[in-house]
Amino acid sequence: MPEPSASSAATPTSDLNARYGRGGRSWRPLVIGGLGVVILAGLAWLVWAAWVQSNPPVTSQLNGFEIVSPTSAKATMKVDRTKSVEASCRLQAKAADFSIVGEVTVTVTADSPRHQVLPVTLTTQRSATTVVLVGCTTADQHRPH
Repeated sequence: MPEPSASSAATPTSDLNARYGRGGRSWRPLVIGGLGVVILAGLAWLVWAAWVQSNPPVTSQLNGFEIVSPTSAKATMKVDRTKSVEASCRLQAKAADFSIVGEVTVTVTADSPRHQVLPVTLTTQRSATTVVLVGCTTADQHRPH
């Protein structure tokens, strides 16, 4: 049996690389880098979306309500705006069976105070048991807050 020479010692490794496709340039660093960029972009979008949703231009709160008569209810709501924009706030009067018996949309003009408490009167079709503040929206904020 012939003894292996120094040049044939490298041959089995190159044969294995050729046989199993381990030779050439590896794409692994590019794939990992690409995934890293996609993950960073996704995290940046998530942080931006969370910031925008947690800081809306208008928020509202129902301070209280009173059922005045079988056809009327009064409510008091607090409206806070971070900038001078027009806001539309919707309130609903509901009966004991949870059906809507009255509804009103109040417009808060852009030139009014940014923080205010507004009295609202709702006309109802029949006796209401509660008043619910659906929320306020602006031209840029379509989801009520």
